Amino acid sequence: MELFPRPRTEIAPGAVHLPGWLSLDLQRRLVLACRDWAKPPAGLRAARLPSGARMSVRTVCLGWHWYPYRYSRTVDDGDGSPVKPLPAWLAELGRRAVAEAYQDPAAGESYRPDVALVNFYDADARMGMHQDRDEVSRAPVVSLSLGDECVFRFGNTENRNRPWTDVELGSGDLFVFGGASRLAYHGVPRTRPGTADPSIGMTAGRLNITLRESGMD
Repeated sequence: MELFPRPRTEIAPGAVHLPGWLSLDLQRRLVLACRDWAKPPAGLRAARLPSGARMSVRTVCLGWHWYPYRYSRTVDDGDGSPVKPLPAWLAELGRRAVAEAYQDPAAGESYRPDVALVNFYDADARMGMHQDRDEVSRAPVVSLSLGDECVFRFGNTENRNRPWTDVELGSGDLFVFGGASRLAYHGVPRTRPGTADPSIGMTAGRLNITLRESGMD
């Protein structure tokens, strides 16, 4: 438990940060689940960008497989296996996240995530500024953080340049962005190695789980 709890903050219209939203027990459950999802087939891998470069973040997908810049039901840029299913309990967690972030139970009830990207950051991994725009749906994106702290850069909807806001995300934090901020550029310029809490089952690295509605079914 934090000595000085951080308050709920609306970073931009439709973009809400809820620090410490996940309990320690739920963080432990998610870490164990991520380890299981990372195993082959359809396991953790570094996606290759159209330029030929590999992303420094490694990813495993649930529900739909994402690779730059499309979705598939099979790991087309890997072993070709069917994508792992999105568990119902994780989708339900996403609905609760939206309801509590927006303080609107109806918003949570109508949220139907069918894809999750689980990203693992080691000490050297980064995520450049980008938009989550490969989905047909423009329902909110739910982001859950586990392990090492990071600087999460949340920008504008027009380009990768300023203005942006740097948000410190710690283990257990929730960040939801939708509405006017749904297509905001965002990225992770750095993590803070050595800040993970071993009690959740992680001694190094950062896990980020993002839930989305694909809108493709």
